[in-house]
Amino acid sequence: MYKRILVATDGSRYSEAAMNEAIKLAKESDGTIIIVSAIDVTEEFEIESPGLTERLVKQFKALVEDMKKRAEAEGIKAEAIVDEGEPYEVIVNTAKQKDVNIIVMGSHGRTGIMRLLMGSVTSRVIGHAGCSVLVVKT
Repeated sequence: MYKRILVATDGSRYSEAAMNEAIKLAKESDGTIIIVSAIDVTEEFEIESPGLTERLVKQFKALVEDMKKRAEAEGIKAEAIVDEGEPYEVIVNTAKQKDVNIIVMGSHGRTGIMRLLMGSVTSRVIGHAGCSVLVVKT
């Protein structure tokens, strides 16, 4: 069913719920999990805080590697990826490159004006993905 499962993470509890669901799906279908995290630091932030991108890459690489080890401890093949760019684009492009069957994401559950003002990575992924997207709410 779902042989290649991409789970997007930002280190939040919402991403943790998505990882739990991805592990469950991978076990049910003998699938592989691809764990992806995106770092999007604007040039202005980098100027104000030199080395910020490098520190974030290091932090998120540790995060996805920990998640990979967790999946492997459950007997699931896993791959960990950290990339720079607009989060929804990184997720959608990685899903396409890796030929995934489903993207699993957590949702912060923002609604109304907060969602309108802040945008939603999840809604952009849903709109641009070439595969199914499972949104896990907590």
